[in-house]
Amino acid sequence: MQNWKRERLQYDNAAKSIMERLSLEEKVFLMSGGALQEDVRKSIQKRRNFHYNEVPYRAGGIEEMGIPPLKFVDGTRGVVCGQGENTCFPVSVMRGATFDRDLEERIGEAMAEETLACGGNLFGGICVNLPYHPGWGRSQESYGEDSCLLGEMGAALIRGIRKLGVMACVKHFAFNSMENARFKVSVFCDKRVEREVFLPHFKKCVDAGADAVMTAYNGYKGIACGHHDYLLNQVLKKEWDFDGFVMSDFIWGIQNTVSAMNGGLDIEMPVTKFYGKNLVNAVKEGEVSIDRINEAALRIIRTLLASEDRRKRMSVRKASRCEHISLALQCAREGMTLLKNEKGILPINRKYKKRIVVLGELAEQENIGDHGSSQVYPPYVITPLQGIAKMAEGTELIYYAGESTHHCRRLAQKADIVIVVAGNDYHDEGEHVAAELEKEPYQKTGGDRVQGLGLNERDSRIIEAVGTVRTDTVVVLICGGMITVNDWEDKADAILVAYYPGMEGGTALGEVLFGKVNPGGKLPFVIPEQEEDLPEVDWNASQVRYQYYCGYALLNKTGKKALYPFGFGLSYTRFQTSDAKAWLENDKIYASVSVQNIGCRNGDEIIQMYVGIPNSCVERPEYVLKAFERVHIPRKTKVMVTLFCDMDDMAYYDEEKNTFITEAVGWQVYIGNSSAREDLHEIKLEKASAK
Repeated sequence: MQNWKRERLQYDNAAKSIMERLSLEEKVFLMSGGALQEDVRKSIQKRRNFHYNEVPYRAGGIEEMGIPPLKFVDGTRGVVCGQGENTCFPVSVMRGATFDRDLEERIGEAMAEETLACGGNLFGGICVNLPYHPGWGRSQESYGEDSCLLGEMGAALIRGIRKLGVMACVKHFAFNSMENARFKVSVFCDKRVEREVFLPHFKKCVDAGADAVMTAYNGYKGIACGHHDYLLNQVLKKEWDFDGFVMSDFIWGIQNTVSAMNGGLDIEMPVTKFYGKNLVNAVKEGEVSIDRINEAALRIIRTLLASEDRRKRMSVRKASRCEHISLALQCAREGMTLLKNEKGILPINRKYKKRIVVLGELAEQENIGDHGSSQVYPPYVITPLQGIAKMAEGTELIYYAGESTHHCRRLAQKADIVIVVAGNDYHDEGEHVAAELEKEPYQKTGGDRVQGLGLNERDSRIIEAVGTVRTDTVVVLICGGMITVNDWEDKADAILVAYYPGMEGGTALGEVLFGKVNPGGKLPFVIPEQEEDLPEVDWNASQVRYQYYCGYALLNKTGKKALYPFGFGLSYTRFQTSDAKAWLENDKIYASVSVQNIGCRNGDEIIQMYVGIPNSCVERPEYVLKAFERVHIPRKTKVMVTLFCDMDDMAYYDEEKNTFITEAVGWQVYIGNSSAREDLHEIKLEKASAK
């Protein structure tokens, strides 16, 4: 039994003792969101600058019975509560680009400290939804397109959060990968697609100790996820043995009292609309059993008691803002992903590049991600321009937003190097409330990228204009999801993906551009040659069907070559891999490879292990990611990297038998530094193979 489960279940008797002394109304009170306490509400009404999520959202709590209240804090890139004092980390997709589980666990600890500092005890910022299509507006809140990466990074964040006694809530369960239609769309897919593509990363987070699971707004097979007996009762609670509690996504997460309660939803958040008196009446009228009420109350009380006691036992220090900011900077440094560097144009040498021109209005924006529920309010933000200016000290630095393409050309002609900062901001992508639910007239803020995945016209014109006079341009992409580059890639000698890099992102960007930091991030998504190579999606659909293949697995299946593959990223040094081996041991698949830094700089490399089953009795992807490790390798040094996965991780789901089947028909093991075949060593592994 996992330690976290043993810990929670040891409070089972105490929770039952408390529950048995509660009235029906008190039990239901624990399940009913209370939003803001009245005294807090009155105090903030006097201020005009109050923002959504400024204080934790409260539910339940009966102090005289020894039950602490639940105090929910949101934020995938940091704690959203407070006014300008919390750390804004890079968005989750950039943290996915680090492929660094240890760093993500440390970030989880920092987020837990700041959650406690603002009075919360439940952190709801672990988002592991898989973007079926990278146009999803909230791709930035998840770790990338691959289930293994999602599960490993989400589990790491959970471990960090829980270390300090803060409860960890994973979301949005399940199939949430559309924004504009999220309140009306119902997702359909085959059972294998469900179990092999969209649910494994959630299970990994449950196995890592998640205390709570938040449901999704969308439906699955015609039933709202907040009412879904199959997802919540059968899969999550019964099959996965989840002993925490299930809560709704806010306001619109459920639509019916009886369906939600019987479907397995334990807490309605953040206000009481369908639970409360409605739920009490449903029990009295026999529509909801008292056993179901007792089960939900027990889950809530047990989890709260375990968390409260763990927090008291831990020596939780006061949140160290300086240390957290340093952590955010380290993450931004590690996540910067260099895609192209022709002629070694980067890093910039100030000795020879005396006049530097920076173009693009995003260069001077405090651009840290969308303005939805994950918006963090840090004390400051270092912009790209500020970070570049700091590192460019001693040179002539010229900045122009780019309104006139003629002036862009003129500046580019006289420059020693041109940096174009292009991409998106919160207007282009992010969380968005559907127009029909807004009181104000519809204005485009966030949402899915329904107009396509390329750069907007403003930035494309700048790159095109500069490209007419030179090709040695550096393009920095600010984004929360994949941006296609095929329209302008030949007009740039260097491309660096900076994502939404957090409050210290400008500092990290300047350090990477000028070589103080060696980039080591890898793409957490594939960049295809054409957007048409991706799955088709109707962003306004009321029904969608998701297929088995997406991301790099789809490109492999269709024989389309990626322009930049999943897991790809360059460095200012060079790595060479050799002596690849694979073997079976104790029901695990192992692979090892020797990695040598043959360049002149210290650097980080990310080794990835993919596995395929070419002789499977069912159709499968050519190979899928099963393990990865980020390693630091000093120059002229060689290290051996060993990765492994359980054989059961390669099981397929048998729809007739309703179970996973592990085949013993031989494996094709790949190990290297991206998902592209040319970057991987291939080893055929038979069942009889041994170390």
